[in-house]
Amino acid sequence: MENQQYRPEFRNDYVSRVFRTREEADSAFEDLHGRGYSKDDINVMMSDKTRDTHFTNSDNDTELGDKVAENAGTGSLIGGGIGAVVGAIAAIGSNVLLPGLGLVIAGPLAAGLAGAGAGAATGGLVGALTGAGIPEDEAQRYESEIKDGGIYMGYKPRNEDDARATYEKWYNDNTETRL
Repeated sequence: MENQQYRPEFRNDYVSRVFRTREEADSAFEDLHGRGYSKDDINVMMSDKTRDTHFTNSDNDTELGDKVAENAGTGSLIGGGIGAVVGAIAAIGSNVLLPGLGLVIAGPLAAGLAGAGAGAATGGLVGALTGAGIPEDEAQRYESEIKDGGIYMGYKPRNEDDARATYEKWYNDNTETRL
């Protein structure tokens, strides 16, 4: 995987990024949760392979893993620093598995795909992302990054200040983990 410093154009109506590590994704999820967004406000997407790599039952060997297993059926958020994404993805009732595409999707997009039924998978990941308002070229890039092991996160901010704060945090954090 090449490490490109990709930075999409700022938009005040939707902020998204693909994270390379579980820790980064958890931190971003916790930050949004701390600002009043629920798991139902935040889209999270990853490949089945990424879920199996980063969010396995081996997590149950830790206190966090025990909490995930305990709350998996209800989709409860996990307190503390790491584990928020685990809670969202582990919650069986709050995500959609698209076996034909090899994807796991949680959040508002999952609800939309579930409501659309089996035909929703025919639009593919790019269709789901453009449906969320992401430009097609950016959606194609995200699709590639997700297939390459990234963890996508996106949400609709309540106002421009909130959008700007998230955008600056996600794209000016001096990390080298962007794809």
